[in-house]
Amino acid sequence: MKTLALILFLLSLPGYAQASGGESVKLDPVNIDLNDKDSLQRGARIFVNFCLSCHSASYMRYNRMGQDLGISEELIKENLLFAADKVGDLMKAVMPKDDAKLWFGVVPPDLSLITRSRSPEWVYTYLRSFYRDNKSPSGWNNVVFPNVAMPHVLYEWQGDQRAVYKTVKRKSHVVIDGNRIEKEIETEVFDRLELEKPGSMTAKEYDKAMLNLTHFLVYLGEPAKLVRYRIGIYVLIFLVVFLVFAYLLKKEYWKDIH
Repeated sequence: MKTLALILFLLSLPGYAQASGGESVKLDPVNIDLNDKDSLQRGARIFVNFCLSCHSASYMRYNRMGQDLGISEELIKENLLFAADKVGDLMKAVMPKDDAKLWFGVVPPDLSLITRSRSPEWVYTYLRSFYRDNKSPSGWNNVVFPNVAMPHVLYEWQGDQRAVYKTVKRKSHVVIDGNRIEKEIETEVFDRLELEKPGSMTAKEYDKAMLNLTHFLVYLGEPAKLVRYRIGIYVLIFLVVFLVFAYLLKKEYWKDIH
């Protein structure tokens, strides 16, 4: 019962995810700044070029994205409109669902709300946690999402990583001839990822690219947040001006009382 409670507690924390073997993987912190338009634009380019082939963002239209992120319709047509005919179309995957299920065994999920359902930290860590696994059908696995069907489409940027495990001794209880005996068993648990073959980017550059992509996915989860940011500035200005007039009015009302 205590073990179950501990597992539920760890799963409820934003900084942890459940990995293979039952151990928890610490999620890397990520600083989300939706005012960083350059990062959002780079993230949009990565998403369209590398993610949209399989994953949809079916709640977003190209022209709405362009308006929010400061991308003109001309630039969208020239650089981002690969999976649709018009800038007013929804951002849907190129790959048919039947083909995706045949090739990967599962239909790739829509990513519109992935950062809201998983958390930005989960997405950021997941994108950087692929490693080579010859036992996997795709040849890849992921520490954060064990036995994931998705291959590492950005391996040319990051390079090839391998998972390093360590042996941990744990105490376990077994019942032999009616007697409860405590035994010490050894288990292999994940320790770290090591880069075996460098990619075209340095680790710092790849982390920055995945931060840009995470930024864009956070934006997809709630595009109206950018509007609230813009309106919020004007609201604060109004409140400051209103406070000045309210203070002057208060002094006018109370001057005769004093």
